[in-house]
Amino acid sequence: MIDKKRASEIIKRFPEKKVLVVGDLILDRYLWGEVERISPEAPVPVVDVKRESLNLGGACNVAWNISELNGKVYIAGVVGDDLNGETLIKMLEESGINPVVVKDSNRPTTEKTRIIAVSQQLMRIDREKKDRLSQTVLNRLISSIQGIINEIDAVIVSDYGKGVITRKLMDFLRTTGKPVFVDPKPSNFSLYKGITIMTPNRKEAYECVKKDRSLPVERIGFEIKRKLGIDHLLITLGSEGMALFEGDKITKIPARAKKVYDVTGAGDTVISVLTLAKISGASWQEASSLANYAAGYVVGEIGTAAISRDTLLSILP
Repeated sequence: MIDKKRASEIIKRFPEKKVLVVGDLILDRYLWGEVERISPEAPVPVVDVKRESLNLGGACNVAWNISELNGKVYIAGVVGDDLNGETLIKMLEESGINPVVVKDSNRPTTEKTRIIAVSQQLMRIDREKKDRLSQTVLNRLISSIQGIINEIDAVIVSDYGKGVITRKLMDFLRTTGKPVFVDPKPSNFSLYKGITIMTPNRKEAYECVKKDRSLPVERIGFEIKRKLGIDHLLITLGSEGMALFEGDKITKIPARAKKVYDVTGAGDTVISVLTLAKISGASWQEASSLANYAAGYVVGEIGTAAISRDTLLSILP
């Protein structure tokens, strides 16, 4: 669907582009250990923790993907007035991401702690507050975005349902005149009317319109487009690839993954490459094809992964 010469022309423009990611900022904490016995206190394993690591999670992972592709990236969101918030901001800056972050003393920085032993996740512990932002914090966030929006080529909304993405924020983003790409949370489906494109996976697509999984995905896609009043939609279908909806046309894009080890963060890679490619002059089919190749690469890596421009170009046939 896209040859290497054309892909190279598009990819070489990535460093010229500026993308704003708006969404839920999450600190991913991993505790790695070993299990050798069961607790005498309860029938649960005792994990002997050997090391701890921190990763950028939620919308931060989307921003990291943009940065790894050499796009200039800003991220807007909310953290708590706490140590995790400071840590997350520092990690963003060290990853080449420009934080446009508001601190809220009434909510903690969202943290997901995963306990892993014998190469398996035994438990996840979430520390978060999912209430909608106060009007004061929301207005501060919008004001911060207004300060940089004229420099931006496109906006990515990365919605994890933690309270940052609201109707008022989406209404504001639509008024900026910038293309808005959305990685959705089905419970917030009604907020996405009039956007540029949405990139749900199959499960999210069916949940958005509350339809039975037995119905064909083509029907689901057209219903999403009709309800949101949008011309474009990209549904990722795992091993079946992708379905791109443009007006009345559907293009099926076959999967490119040779081996699938971990699908974590694949959706973040898809929307990152799709956005950068589109604002770099690609057609929707070309942008979707590049995103498909990128997703095929990252699912072959263990853990959350990103792809560089050189790697993306190297995996094209």
